[in-house]
Amino acid sequence: MAELATKKQQEPIVKNLRYMRDRDREKVKGIFRYHEVPGAAFAFCHRIYKEDPVEKYNLLDGEMYELPLGVARHLNEACWYPIHDYIKDETGAPVARVTKKVHRTSFASLEFNHIEGLSTIAKPESGIVTVETVNRK
Repeated sequence: MAELATKKQQEPIVKNLRYMRDRDREKVKGIFRYHEVPGAAFAFCHRIYKEDPVEKYNLLDGEMYELPLGVARHLNEACWYPIHDYIKDETGAPVARVTKKVHRTSFASLEFNHIEGLSTIAKPESGIVTVETVNRK
């Protein structure tokens, strides 16, 4: 009986996992940025789910690509290294902590819909855009 209950409990989890996997496979168009070495190529292998094959990506800084959403999120959220610094704790002793994350790469979406975890190319500083002059030739 307990085995039957766990199967019923796992069904929504499996459906959600399939949905997430399908969502991560959707293609998104954007521009790749390699902040660590501008103008260089960035090669890496990536696999999100164990059912997926390992795929190799070779991306050039500033180029436009159509990548799976999961790979684009990986470039924005997981490619960073920490900067450590000493901070004093409540007793006054120095303790090493991560004080800053330095992002190595980013993938800026060119699509109009907002996708969580992806930045967009043109973000005005405020919600208002003004035109100062118009040049006509």
